[in-house]
Parts: sequence; structure tokens; C-alpha cells
Amino acid sequence: MADSTLPRAPFAGIVNFDDDAPMRSIAPEELARILQAHELYVESKQRSGQRANLDSTDLAGKSFAGMKLWRIRMQRADLAGADFKGADLGRAILIGATIQRGCLAAADLTRGRLSGINLTDAHCEGVCMAEADMEFAIMANSDFRNANFRDADMSGAILDGADFSGADLRRANLRGASFHNTRLHGADLRDARMGGVDLKHTSFHGADLRGAYLRVAKFHRTDLSGADLRDVEGLTTGQIIHTIRDAHTRLPLDLITEPEDGE
Repeated sequence: MADSTLPRAPFAGIVNFDDDAPMRSIAPEELARILQAHELYVESKQRSGQRANLDSTDLAGKSFAGMKLWRIRMQRADLAGADFKGADLGRAILIGATIQRGCLAAADLTRGRLSGINLTDAHCEGVCMAEADMEFAIMANSDFRNANFRDADMSGAILDGADFSGADLRRANLRGASFHNTRLHGADLRDARMGGVDLKHTSFHGADLRGAYLRVAKFHRTDLSGADLRDVEGLTTGQIIHTIRDAHTRLPLDLITEPEDGE
């Protein structure tokens, strides 16, 4: 699992994604057969072939790049270092899986079930996780530049040190998530739900937060340079004084102050 020294999101630990199922190994020829049957399952629109079930399977370091893995089951699988570049993982079940140091660049995980996933130190540039369930996910120190998280549920997730520059987080549920030292340069967070998020040392340089909900969000040396916060909800002067702003920061009309460094 992730480094125990990482800060915990407020809701972390509420749900336990572990179970007693032992991790099983799989022979290369058996894996190839299962994946071939699953590809037929996808291409035939579920009329033939067989949906793959690789729950609790040791798949560390395996390559699934470009494969058609729609609706595949990999719950609690060990996928450390696995390569899913460009793969179709729409509606895949990856609850509690480990993909540390893995690659999901340009992969499609639309509506995937990823709650409790360990996706630390991973390369995920351009990944699509729109409408995915990702509650309590651990995604620290990963590259999510230009990724799509529109309408995703990322409540309670640990996103510390990750790079979300240019990412689409419109209407995402980020309630209680941790963003320590996270980069969100130019990110689109319009109408995102961010109640209770931890934004210490987070950089929103040039980000669009219009309509976001920020009640009791925690700010400390949070960089809002060039960010657009018009029409945000729940933001107070007490929060703003702990931020870094410049002449291009756009605040709600009732909170406009002189640009200055926060504490």
C-alpha cells in the first residue's frame, strides 16, 4: 500500500477494501487465453467469449497496452508496474487494486469502479476517468496532466504531490480529498465539490474554479495566482488570507482584497 507517512484524507480508513482472498499467480498461457476470450466478449458485444475475472491475481509488470478490457474484473489485483497505455478499461472493476508505478497514459476508464485503488507514482497523462468511482483512492505523486475526471467521485482521495495541470475536473466530487503540494495549473474545476479539502501548498495557477464549492476547505500558502474563483460557494475571508494571489486572481465580488502573499 502507499507510504504510511502520507497525510490522510479526512475520510480515509472509513472503508476497508481488503479481504481474505489470497493473491493467486497465473501462467502466461492461461492469462493469454483469458484475455483472448475477453476480447471476443467485447467485440461480440457480450454475445460470445467470456468476461475476464482476474480478481486477486498477481499481474505485476504485465503489459495490457492498447487492449480491449471493457468491464474486466481486476479487483484487489497486484498490478504494480503494469502497462495499460491506450487500453479500453471502461466500466472495469479495479476496486482495491494496486497499480503503483504503473502506466495508464491515454487509457479509457470511463465509469470504472476504482474505489480504494493504489495509483501512486504512476504515469497517467491524458487518462480518461470521467464518471469513475474513486472514493478513498491513493493517487499521490502521479502524473495526471490533461486527464479527464469530469463527474468522477474522488471523495476522500489522497492526491498529494500529483500533477493535474490542464486536467478536466468539472463537477468532480472531491469532498474531503487531500491536495498537499499538488499542482493544478490551468485545471478546469468548475462546479467541483471541494468541501473540506486540504489545499495546503497547492498551486491553482491559472485554474478555473468558477462555481466550485469550498466550504471549510483548508488553505495554507495556497497559490491562486491567475485563478478564477468567481461565483464559488462557501469561501470566506478567513480562508483567503492564507493564500497567494496576484493581480490576475479573480475573487468573488464580496471577497475582493488587495493582492498579497498569505501566511
